[in-house]
Amino acid sequence: MTAASVLLPGFDGPILPEWLDRRLRAGLAGVCLFGANIVSREQVAELVAAIRAANPRAIIAIDEEGGDVTRLHYDVGSPYPGNAVLGRLDDEALTEHVARAVGWELRRFGIDLDLAPDADINSNPDNPVIGTRSFGADAGLVARHTAAWVRGLQSTGVAASVKHFPGHGDTAQDSHLALPVVSAHLETLHRRELAPFVAAVEAGVRTVMSSHILLPALDAERPATLSPRVLTGLLRDELGFDGVIVSDALDMAGASAGRGIPAAAALALAAGCDLLCLGTNGTEQQLDDIEAAVEAARASAELDPARLADAARRVAALAEESAALAAARPVATEGTGAGASVVEGGMLRSAIEARPGIRIAQDRELIVLATTVNIAVGTAPWGPAAAGATVRVVHEGESISPRTGAQPVLIGQGNHRHDWVGAAIATVRSEHPDAVVVEMGWPSSDRAHADIVTWGASRAMGEALLAWLQEQEERS
Repeated sequence: MTAASVLLPGFDGPILPEWLDRRLRAGLAGVCLFGANIVSREQVAELVAAIRAANPRAIIAIDEEGGDVTRLHYDVGSPYPGNAVLGRLDDEALTEHVARAVGWELRRFGIDLDLAPDADINSNPDNPVIGTRSFGADAGLVARHTAAWVRGLQSTGVAASVKHFPGHGDTAQDSHLALPVVSAHLETLHRRELAPFVAAVEAGVRTVMSSHILLPALDAERPATLSPRVLTGLLRDELGFDGVIVSDALDMAGASAGRGIPAAAALALAAGCDLLCLGTNGTEQQLDDIEAAVEAARASAELDPARLADAARRVAALAEESAALAAARPVATEGTGAGASVVEGGMLRSAIEARPGIRIAQDRELIVLATTVNIAVGTAPWGPAAAGATVRVVHEGESISPRTGAQPVLIGQGNHRHDWVGAAIATVRSEHPDAVVVEMGWPSSDRAHADIVTWGASRAMGEALLAWLQEQEERS
């Protein structure tokens, strides 16, 4: 059994590279699609067909969370509301319906593993990477909606991958860039962080994704992805999960900083990971180095050959089960497409939170305060611009200078986490008392930089915001 049978690389560009085609034909486990691989729906269909031609049993994975994190709609923005909106609406049937729509859309393109849902409890409002990807800050609510999302997605034959085990919500750092630490006591972890994962396991989730976070209460030395205590002891033995454990991308600093991706891959396998997501921009040399590191670990007894064989067996079973489910439920006979109509617009508008007494003028200018988004979200179109509205984009250091006579509507994500955004909002408010500030991310607890909160920045929520503003204008 070779390392290739458990590797899930990404690659650059919209066309399957020759080296990856060759590796797939030789038994590579599969491919993970990212935003850089997406140009159009037609192109995605052609790309997936090329992957299947190289390896009919390849696992094709994607991050389609149904909100701010989108890959299939990376060129146009997501037509789904996102987890925080669904949590705010708190209708489990609706959450299951949205996940089912996501699943059928992925099925139409031949994708069989969705690295979703995000089951993290966003207990820290300053979390730089989770935020609106979470269903909320309450463990019970997040658990209920995580289970509903799993049920909805997997009813279409697409495998869910609940993440980021054992919980990335109570962090103030992004594991793409650093190694976050969750310092909660073990009792708190069981009561809070683990509740959604327990619910997902009970709902029959087929895969679980690990996180690159350090939990001293469980393992003070290794991040969860590289920790046997977390993956084998907690997830397998205590929670009883028997499906495939998928690593979060190993090119993230939380996993590979200071040790490199090849060493992280060998450690992740030994810890209990079965399918290794390697991240974006993979190369043939990277795969060579990883396979060499895994072989060296096996030769030195740092990696039990039986562990690699078990991982490969689980991955192969996932691929076979996915193929069988796809054959049993042809897409042509099942659900119709996704899009804004998945959730009725009025329902999405009801999720919007607004300061009492707010007035919207007929003549208004939409001004986007552009900040650096987290790597998980990337640069997919978002908000009113994705919905087709005319906006003016302002970056740090640039003057806002609202149009004379127009009501400034300032739109941002995580307004309270950026000093320059806070200063810009204060200046505009002092000069334009009628100014309105929109938060399309997760707001601060005091709502100091948010007159309106949409709880998500997807294209669907951009459309909802535009309709909400129009409604308020007509009432003013």
